[in-house]
Amino acid sequence: MKIILIRHGKPDIPSWGKLKASELHQWIESYNSVGIKKESQPPREATEAVSNCNAVVCSDLLRSIESAKALGIKKVHYTESIFREMGLPYAGWPFPKLSPDTWAVIFRTLWFLGFSRNSESFSSAKLRATGATEKLRQIAQEHGSVLLVGHGMVNRFIAKELLSSGWQGPSNPGKKYWEFGVYEYSKT
Repeated sequence: MKIILIRHGKPDIPSWGKLKASELHQWIESYNSVGIKKESQPPREATEAVSNCNAVVCSDLLRSIESAKALGIKKVHYTESIFREMGLPYAGWPFPKLSPDTWAVIFRTLWFLGFSRNSESFSSAKLRATGATEKLRQIAQEHGSVLLVGHGMVNRFIAKELLSSGWQGPSNPGKKYWEFGVYEYSKT
C-alpha cells in the first residue's frame, strides 16, 4: 500500500500588511477561503509522483481542491474537513501590529504550549490527525494507493502516525508548497 502526502500550492492571499492580534481572525478566514495563485504550478517531480494514485483525497479548503486540479487530477474521491490544516489560535490583543506571518509563528508556538483560544486544542488536533490517518489507511487498503492533497502541519502529524504504525517514508513530508512524502506499507 502507498500513501502520498503533498502540501498544496501557494495560496492566493492578498497582502495584509501589519495587523493587531485582534484582527488575525480576519486573516485566517481570508486564508481559508482562497485558492492557489495561478502561477503556483507543481514541479514535474510532484505530478509524476502522484500520477498513478488510485484514489485522491482533499481537505474541504479551496487551496487543497485547486491544488489537486493543478496536479492534473481528474477526480477527487474524498473531500473532507478532517484533512484541514490544524487551526491557528488568536487573541483579542489590541497591540502590537505585526505581520500575519509573525503572528502565525507566535500563535503556533503558543498553541504547542497549550494556548488554543478560538481554535482546536493541540490534543484535539492530534486526535483529528489520528482519525485522518486511519481514514487514509482504509482508503489505501481499498485502492492500493492514495494521494492526500493536504496542508503542512496536518501532513506532518499524519506522517508521524504512519511511521509509528510501521509505514516507511520520510519523517517529514515537506513544509514548502508542493513538497511531498511517499509512505509505503507491506506485510512481511
